[in-house]
Amino acid sequence: MKMLDKKIGLIGAGNMGEAIINGLTKSGLCKSAQIWASDVRGARLRQLKETYKINTAEENAELFDRVDIVILAVKPQHMDEVLQALAGTFPHTIKRVKLIISIAAGFPMKRIEGHLYAPLDENSKGLLPIVRVMPNTPALVLAGMAGMSGNRYAKEADLSQARTILEAIGKVIEFEEEDLDAVTALSGSGPAYVFYVIESLVEAGAGLGLRPSHALMLTLETIKGSVRLLEETGEAAASLQKKVTSRGGTTEAALGVLESHKVKEHLMEAVRAAAQRSVELSQL
Repeated sequence: MKMLDKKIGLIGAGNMGEAIINGLTKSGLCKSAQIWASDVRGARLRQLKETYKINTAEENAELFDRVDIVILAVKPQHMDEVLQALAGTFPHTIKRVKLIISIAAGFPMKRIEGHLYAPLDENSKGLLPIVRVMPNTPALVLAGMAGMSGNRYAKEADLSQARTILEAIGKVIEFEEEDLDAVTALSGSGPAYVFYVIESLVEAGAGLGLRPSHALMLTLETIKGSVRLLEETGEAAASLQKKVTSRGGTTEAALGVLESHKVKEHLMEAVRAAAQRSVELSQL
């Protein structure tokens, strides 16, 4: 992977922030000296500095001044306060392009713009492009799936830089911002659905007399193998399901129970509920 010749700063250094730092350094995309982080927790910054040899800043404004790309990795409930304080430190004009990447769930770009663009003239706004991203927790092991959308000032070069950073922790697809609620519901919340299914299968196996450790291994390897089969064959999930389902067999008996309880419909309803909640949160 070609190195990214930019200084990158993270405002907020929680789990997802660390995942990005880990991905950037492990992939060789950035040297540690190119990365800055700020956080209200001094102990957390010291830990990250010791682990990854990155730079740290006590103030968000200091970080903003030093870097080319700013990643907003604070919790959504703290974003208004952080953005308002940051905008209050801006000079009257922005002199060079600084890409803003937000990974705060349910926090729309118009709200980010409302804070950051308020003190700026039109030319300066154009130098502060914004890309909103919805990542997920498998990014912690560099297997994330993210959706992203740029605002009206984000050029292809800006989107390319954001894409490059996100590909250091997984995969990314570009969307219109209006689609990010669906992305949140499907992939953002999606790991929880998968863990729910895994927990259920492991408990079922243990209930049938298997050792919990064996039930866990059987479940995890079955899921990993099924995903690999789906990816490598390119067949539809429904087609592969039919291939493993013999008339009058064990799989048919199991699927009959799932169908009778309308599990598929309930899963779809759950995703719709997550999407609706994402819409509601973005309107708060």
